[in-house]
Amino acid sequence: MDFFLTERMKRVLEIVIEDYILTAEPVGSRTISKKSSLNLSPASIRNIMSDLEDLGLLSQPYTSAGRIPTERGLRFYVDSLVNIHELSDREQQEIRSKCLIHIIEGPDLFRETSRILSLSSHYLGIVWMPKMSSVVLQHIEFVKLRKYHVLAILVSTTGLLYNRAIEVEEDFSQSELDHLSDYLNSFLSGLALYQVREKLLEQMRVTKNTYDGLLEQALKLGEKAVASINDSDIFIEGTTNILNEPEFNNVSRMTDLFRTFEEKATMVKLLDKFMDPKGVQIAIGSENQVQEMETCSLVTSTYSCGSEVVGVLGVIGPRRMNYSRVIPLVDYTAKLLTEILETP
Repeated sequence: MDFFLTERMKRVLEIVIEDYILTAEPVGSRTISKKSSLNLSPASIRNIMSDLEDLGLLSQPYTSAGRIPTERGLRFYVDSLVNIHELSDREQQEIRSKCLIHIIEGPDLFRETSRILSLSSHYLGIVWMPKMSSVVLQHIEFVKLRKYHVLAILVSTTGLLYNRAIEVEEDFSQSELDHLSDYLNSFLSGLALYQVREKLLEQMRVTKNTYDGLLEQALKLGEKAVASINDSDIFIEGTTNILNEPEFNNVSRMTDLFRTFEEKATMVKLLDKFMDPKGVQIAIGSENQVQEMETCSLVTSTYSCGSEVVGVLGVIGPRRMNYSRVIPLVDYTAKLLTEILETP
C-alpha cells in the first residue's frame, strides 16, 4: 500500500477497527477519545478520521455517523497493526486432547479438527482433508462382519486408519480373509494409494489367465477396498455460528453463502490457492475471489506430512472477525495436525 500513516493515524485506525470488531457499529470520535491516550480533542480526531477516509481506510455509512473500516483498512490492520494474542497453555492442551481422541480413524480426525476450529473461534472451521491417493499404505486387514460383508481396514504409515465396509461375492471365513490380507501386504505395503490401485490392476491383468481362484479373490477384494475411498474431502463445521452476526442477517445472502459452502468444487478451488506453504494466510472480502464470500474473511494455514504439504485448514468469519484470536488459533492447530500426521 502506497501511503504513509503517522502514529496518531495508526492509533485511531486501530481503535476504530477493534471497536468495530466488538460492536459491528460505526465508531465515533468520542469513543476514540475515551479509548486512546492521544490527548486529542474530538475535532482533531474527526480530522484524522477524515484523512483516513480520504486514504480509503475508513468509510462513513451515513451522514453524521461514525466510521467503519473498509476492506483496505482491514488489510492494513492485519498486515501492520494487529496484536496477536497467543493461545494459553490451557487452550493449547484442550485443542491437543480433543484432536488426539480422534487420531485413530482418519476422516474423524479432520472432521473433529474443523469442529475444534469452529468452537474455539465462534466462526466456521474448515479443513481440506489430504488427497487419499497420496496416503502411503502400511498394511491392509480384512475383518468378517457377516455373510458377504467384510470390513476393510487400511492403516497408513502415519498410523491413521481408514475403515470401509464392502460387499463380497463369497462367504469368506476369517482365516481366509487373513490369508488374503497377508498376500496383498506382501507387495502393497509402502505404496501410495494411487500406486496401490495401479499395482492391483496390473496384477489382475497378469493373473487373468491363471486358475488361482484365491489369488483372484484377493486382488478383487483389495481393489474394492481402495476404490471405495474418496480422493479428498472438505469438512466445514459451525455454519450456525455466523447466523448471529449482523453482516449475515439477510436471508438471501445467507442462502447464497451456505450454497457456496456446499459446493465442493468451489471450496476446493478456493482452498487450493492457499496450498503454497507460507504459514498463515489471510484473504479479506473480495480477496477470496468468490462473490458470495465478499462479506467474509478467511484465515488459513497449510499442514504437512513429512516434507510435503497435504492440506489446508482455517476459519471463515465476517470481515470484522477477531483476527488477533483467530490467527494464532489457526497457526497452532495446523502445527498440531502436522505433528500428529508425522508421528509414527
